[in-house]
Amino acid sequence: MKHKTLCFGFFFIFLAYYIYIPIPENIEEPWKVRIIDAGMKISSLTATWLENMGLMKFEEFFGILMGIQDTKAVSDENITVIDTDFNDIPVRLYLPKRESERKRPAVIHIHGGAFILGSFKMLPYDSMNRWTANKLDAVVIAPDYRLAPQYLFPAALEDCVLVTKFFLQDKVLAKYRVDPTRICISGDSSGGTLAATVTQLLQDDPEYKNKIKAQTLLYPGLQALDTLMPSFREYEHGPFLTRKVAIKMTCLYLSEDKELPKTILRNAHVPKESRHLFKFVNWSDFLPEKYKKNHVYTEPVLGKLSASHPGLVDSRVSPLLVNDSQLQKLPLTYILTCEHDILRDDGLIYVTRLRNVGVTFTHDHIEDGIHGAVSFATAPFHLQLGQRLIDKYIIWLKENL
Repeated sequence: MKHKTLCFGFFFIFLAYYIYIPIPENIEEPWKVRIIDAGMKISSLTATWLENMGLMKFEEFFGILMGIQDTKAVSDENITVIDTDFNDIPVRLYLPKRESERKRPAVIHIHGGAFILGSFKMLPYDSMNRWTANKLDAVVIAPDYRLAPQYLFPAALEDCVLVTKFFLQDKVLAKYRVDPTRICISGDSSGGTLAATVTQLLQDDPEYKNKIKAQTLLYPGLQALDTLMPSFREYEHGPFLTRKVAIKMTCLYLSEDKELPKTILRNAHVPKESRHLFKFVNWSDFLPEKYKKNHVYTEPVLGKLSASHPGLVDSRVSPLLVNDSQLQKLPLTYILTCEHDILRDDGLIYVTRLRNVGVTFTHDHIEDGIHGAVSFATAPFHLQLGQRLIDKYIIWLKENL
């Protein structure tokens, strides 16, 4: 009994401490965001403690927490929801019930979760995909790709590519009465990373080139070369996503090397022979002036990592590393960035580079936005910011797909 009382006491001390950490002044529903931020920090601390004690792995603890939100494939009066598989990869389909004289558009939405967490089963994703299907009268496909660290890079990407190619078959499109000229690949956070990479790979494949009409990327991570961009410095401690946690989770996707996160935290992980890649992510060249502020660009320290970490400099992990001629091939793009987000500058650099090569795009920058907002649009938080972002995403799709 004493031990339980002590544990509860420590929990509430940490909760009180983290809740009263300052957050940006323009945040909507600040107390909800404080609780979300405090919960993430306490969970990270607990997961680290359990891992250090040898009781449970870091990602396993988060997996248990996120699994609480899993849903069944339940149809409603508007949408038929089916759990099936494409190429032996689990997918959840959202099929509008109402009659349609013409073929429907389709959205392939890839969930976030830092490559190690999440599922299409989670309530926020199930709700958003259901809402998308209903509002657009569209077929929505949500793949459940393999997660790290059990399946390291490029397993997640390979699954997303296989699902997309399977769906793009003429017989499959005909089965679901999908218009082959109105297909979009979408993703949020690490799902945005995967969506951007899938789109690039398909545009480079003669068999699938131009089969994707649009890509939509919600606060995506687009590079792993420089972890000291202005947004990484300004929002190192959140809200919600901290630099340390983001790096730890990304490393779990790339490698089993326990020392890798420490090297990346020092921003000293890029080998000398890959120095030429910095030109693709040099924020001093691509960021709008208002985001540079008083920051001074310093080229990341060249590391001595061996070929055992090829993912660090692979454009399939960092879509920003492709050259301009590859970017030029990209379809119509929607990208949403959040001000209070360590990944903000990844998206802003992507926007500048798309503009430079003439790709048609729409960019929504959310001045009061935080990372992961769409994941908090449903119970128990019902964060208004999350619903606002989903509405922007759906409005753009309705107008452009």
